[in-house]
Amino acid sequence: MSGLLALLLSLQLAVQLALAPVGGAQVTVPQLFDQALNASRNGDFAQALPLWNQVLERAPSDAAAWSNRGIVQLALGDPQAAIADQVRSMELAPDNPDPHLNRGTAEEALGQWAAAEADYRWILERFPAPAEQGAAGEPRASALYNLGNVQGSLGDWPAARASFEAAADARPGFAMARSSTALAAYQLDDLAEAERELRNLIRRYPLFADARAALTALLWQKGSKGEAESNWAAASGLDPRYRQGEWLLETRRWPPKPVAALEQFLALES
Repeated sequence: MSGLLALLLSLQLAVQLALAPVGGAQVTVPQLFDQALNASRNGDFAQALPLWNQVLERAPSDAAAWSNRGIVQLALGDPQAAIADQVRSMELAPDNPDPHLNRGTAEEALGQWAAAEADYRWILERFPAPAEQGAAGEPRASALYNLGNVQGSLGDWPAARASFEAAADARPGFAMARSSTALAAYQLDDLAEAERELRNLIRRYPLFADARAALTALLWQKGSKGEAESNWAAASGLDPRYRQGEWLLETRRWPPKPVAALEQFLALES
């Protein structure tokens, strides 16, 4: 209990220091917004939340602040509060795609697949393909990628594959979308295309753990044990989470077949 109390007091002190006058002047709302945003980007969510609360106390009509606080709420494990914040942001900025994208992510955390899909399709309907509107690529790519995750969670891997591929086309250099495209192809037993895509990714991004771990599973399934072990040595050194089947399925959202193959490889390796 004393350790928890000390932690809470230290967090309270950090917030007080963040809000303390600088040179005798009160911290402005833009300065406070920047402090909250930096804490959020650094993953300091326990510090970021009270900072966003302070921003919203002083600027309750700031749509971006509501949306950013919603992201922090989700990171702290409260998807319902996150959804409420995103709804308020939508009310204030009805044409902004970000709250829809962020609400969809919170809905996914609750397994509300239809609601999440509706949010992503709202973005896709309003932001056409980049060839038609150059600035649309970014929100469209994110919406397509998240839609692919929803479709995969529902077991529709052909649709997920198409969404992941469209996301990669909408945002050049979207490596995770390319990797997810390959994993969906793997799930659909299109191993040749999955291997081609993964090898291309590794040539372009040699330190990309996701592609190396996926190629490990595929090569192991093919019987190429030596090359599988070589890729795994790189992947596991880059990100040890790829040893965790639950993380792969629930957080990274790999399809079942590559997860099963990688788990078999790891079981025999140990």
